Amino acid sequence: MFTETITPRFSETDVLGHINNTVLPVWFEAARAPIFRFFTPDLNPYEWKLIIAKVEVSFVGELFYGHDVTVKTSVEHIGSSSFVLRQEAWQQDNCCAVGKTVLVRYDFANKCSQKLDEQERAGLTAHLIAEE
Repeated sequence: MFTETITPRFSETDVLGHINNTVLPVWFEAARAPIFRFFTPDLNPYEWKLIIAKVEVSFVGELFYGHDVTVKTSVEHIGSSSFVLRQEAWQQDNCCAVGKTVLVRYDFANKCSQKLDEQERAGLTAHLIAEE
């Protein structure tokens, strides 16, 4: 599991004083960088190998300005060319949001999915959690 600490900015709050719901996908993307490095170690966008097929966020608690948020990232499922990441946003010992993202190993030149290679699969497998 990877963890990333995020300090909420005041501009990320909504009129109710919560972290706005549009912010969580951005935080989750930022916390996926270690996973991206399995595919593109230098994060060069011209050599990118992934596309997103699906993103979902379930809000299970409130997030507020003034307290750091820990985003925990793990691999929930590995297929032949795709995988599912599970991400959780924790604040003050409470899980406040759960995200699931389906990423696909993609060949941009031929515009098609591509099987995960052994090294990519090994990197993902090291962070695989039991499915719930």
